[in-house]
Amino acid sequence: MKAVYASGTDNADPLSKLTVGDMPEPGPKPLWSTVSVRAVTVNHHDVWSLRGVGLRDEQTPMILGTDAAGVLDEDVPGRGGPKAGDEVVLYTFVGTDGAGVAPGERRTILSEKYPGTMAERTQVPAANVFAKPANLGFAEAAALGTSWLTAYSLLFRAADVRPGDTVLVQGAGGGVSTAAIQLAHAAGLEVFVTSRSEAKRARALELGAHAAFEPGARLPRKVDAVIESVGAATWSHSVRSVRPGGVIAVCGATTGDQPGAELTRIFFQDIRVQGNTMGTREDFARLLRFVEHADLHPVLDSTFTGLDAAPDAFRRVIGSEVFGKVAITV
Repeated sequence: MKAVYASGTDNADPLSKLTVGDMPEPGPKPLWSTVSVRAVTVNHHDVWSLRGVGLRDEQTPMILGTDAAGVLDEDVPGRGGPKAGDEVVLYTFVGTDGAGVAPGERRTILSEKYPGTMAERTQVPAANVFAKPANLGFAEAAALGTSWLTAYSLLFRAADVRPGDTVLVQGAGGGVSTAAIQLAHAAGLEVFVTSRSEAKRARALELGAHAAFEPGARLPRKVDAVIESVGAATWSHSVRSVRPGGVIAVCGATTGDQPGAELTRIFFQDIRVQGNTMGTREDFARLLRFVEHADLHPVLDSTFTGLDAAPDAFRRVIGSEVFGKVAITV
């Protein structure tokens, strides 16, 4: 089958190790299900894998991809489970509860230990197969597994915000931040965002943000929570913008992970810093219901047709000027 895979790793030139070619079909595996992929999205995780972060040369060739939506190839065992031919979306953490893996196996995401989703067919534990929200197309649904799940878990588990709270989303434009804006607005939160780009600030307002600011700008008031994925460039602003007793929910550090900690301000004002990596299977189920009930649609920056277009899709992500997700239809 055709697949997009890392043929090796190269920190300086990651795209030199990005390959489109034939890889083995998924074979029969107890408690796992095979899905014919219709769409995937490109995540920074895929680029990091090509750079050798979380993926070693000896693990290659490794099919990339952590998100997918598609059509289920065979019935999932059990009463009321998805059936062959159903349109589905995948939860891509493996080993979170032992379903389909060895006892005590460390949690991983697809494309680290097990082949990823950027292929004509992919395979996941049967418990990770969920019905696709009926209001979404395949490319939109493919955005849910990583970025949208992370945003949902940041807001409603890590930050534990409630309707009426105010949240600051740093760095409007990425997959997590655009999802956080839409989810927060739909949940009745007041949403502030920051971006260096005037165009991105304007688009964030269209998505439901109540106000948009340049990075580092003084906000009208302190916020209850900050959604932080930028890192060094925005950390000081996040600490200064959250109210005493508030929370900074962190899922990444795209501009570096060694900012000035500002520990004095953090402990003096009882600020909680909560890390988050994606979310639980239960979070994913709730996210899918929320997306369908509120008729939310992930923002797609661009959609590329066919796996052969993967190099162009990766270049788009690496270029850093995206607004929303970059998808590839299969």
